[in-house]
Amino acid sequence: MKKSSNQKDWEEFINNKSKVFDKDNSQNNSTKKKKFLKYDFHGYSIEDAQKKTEELIFKCYKEGVKEILIITGKGIHSNTDNDVYVSKEYSKLQNIIPEYIKNNPEILSKINFIKPAPQKLGGTGALIINLKKL
Repeated sequence: MKKSSNQKDWEEFINNKSKVFDKDNSQNNSTKKKKFLKYDFHGYSIEDAQKKTEELIFKCYKEGVKEILIITGKGIHSNTDNDVYVSKEYSKLQNIIPEYIKNNPEILSKINFIKPAPQKLGGTGALIINLKKL
């Protein structure tokens, strides 16, 4: 059976490990000599994302990383729309992470600015955190 071009493209993507960041591999957690770090928060709970955000910011600040790209997703798969007890705005990581940072002076002191990522880096489903120099 012949493979479609979509199947071939998908297999090439899967087999090209250089473009896929393995967030569970501890070797990838080294940020030394990097000016930019990309981290995907898909699948994280709010609490875990807050802890990881704090950890990333402190580690990157200490190691001289200039920017962190945090991929939050857009929250379109969150099942909060029908829950009257949950804030639709503050149940999504794209809104929670900036608020968490703003309300934590120790973290905020390490940051120049937070902004939505440009479209090519994830648009409204990602954030760029620009860090101050040590």
